[in-house]
Amino acid sequence: MDISENITNPLYHHRNDCRLCLSSDIEIAIPFEPTVLAEKYVTSIPTPKQPAFPVDLYMCNQCGHVQILDVIDPEYLWSEYTYHSGQTQGIIDHLSEVAKHILSDFQLSNNKFVIDVGSNDGTLLKNFKQKEYRVLGIDPAKDIAEKASSDGIETIPSLMTQAQGKTISKKYGKAGIVTAFNVFAHADEMVDLVKGIVEVLDRDGLFVFEVSYLKDIIEKMLIGTIFHEHLCNHSLHPLKAFLENYGLQIFHVEHVSIQGGSLIGYAQHQDFKRPINMSVLDLLDAENAMSLHSKDTMAAFVSKFDDMKEQVSQIISRYSGQEPSLAGYGAARSGPMLLTQFGLNGLVSSIYDDHPQKVGKLTPGEYVQVQPTERLILNMPKVTFILAWIHAKNIVKKHMNYLEQGGVFVTLTPSITVITKDNAHDWS
Repeated sequence: MDISENITNPLYHHRNDCRLCLSSDIEIAIPFEPTVLAEKYVTSIPTPKQPAFPVDLYMCNQCGHVQILDVIDPEYLWSEYTYHSGQTQGIIDHLSEVAKHILSDFQLSNNKFVIDVGSNDGTLLKNFKQKEYRVLGIDPAKDIAEKASSDGIETIPSLMTQAQGKTISKKYGKAGIVTAFNVFAHADEMVDLVKGIVEVLDRDGLFVFEVSYLKDIIEKMLIGTIFHEHLCNHSLHPLKAFLENYGLQIFHVEHVSIQGGSLIGYAQHQDFKRPINMSVLDLLDAENAMSLHSKDTMAAFVSKFDDMKEQVSQIISRYSGQEPSLAGYGAARSGPMLLTQFGLNGLVSSIYDDHPQKVGKLTPGEYVQVQPTERLILNMPKVTFILAWIHAKNIVKKHMNYLEQGGVFVTLTPSITVITKDNAHDWS
């Protein structure tokens, strides 16, 4: 189904205001081709075929927030969701370190109750539970929430809203720590979400969130971080003003490398006076120095992206007609976005991955079979585009035999890099 058929599709709607400051002074900043949802793997081609949805980025001219304004129905978006935090050792280690950092380096409440908003499989909360904290998760992916509860991390299968926050507060009490890791970008109704967090956060409580950072997305061309559930592409200026509007104050920030570049923010009720760390002012200055929230910066991103697409087009032309020709590596959430935006739909004949919920199934939209990675060396596609871009170095190291036999890997983000046997050792 192409996008012209989606105009009256009840599965999504287009909002006309900024979800942080609610201004209607918004305009498109970075246009993209409509893309299918990343997590909808199937066993056979459905009728009708799965729809593509807009994924354009808009910028608010009032507060500078960059966001997707085409909102997928949450029931459809989060059903059959396959991402589990606990399946990636790097994420497990990162969340463990963050939990240790929170418990050792900040002035904490005596209230030893932790709520994780968007808790997924409970990976973060397990670290607090091990320290004898009482924990509660909340996550809209029902299957994952149920699994987390069965594994000992009580999880409410819901979005966080003000009403839900009041219910939680009444039933469980206020929390000394509230976290929201890589989910503070997922809510359409951000105002309702933050009101819910305010409801459950104790008066001396600590709110900690992590988001993909717009500054990194722009500077590093991180196309792979843009997909439908990431409605917000956060930066510090808009976030600071937004949280202050609802009684929260960011007093410390950390710029970390996870997921290509993320921002960890620490906030408190405005009337609880932990001192403001210089990290906040430094990062605000850095955003100003690069004119992060300007139309010129967005236009420069589009121009550079056009150049990257031309590079991929030349690679396609170079290898077209050679059988087997093109493949993808990684049934990743970034896959449909990268394949669509770089003009690879209809050209990639196989996808390689070892995810147990995806092997043997068909990818969303293009319905390409996911094959186990051991078949890469057997099938020997001439070019394999790395879609699981975060793991690119490990993928190259794992498949040196494919390169030695004449295969070629290509990264699509953060840059277009052609990897052959001649440069693989230097690159990896």
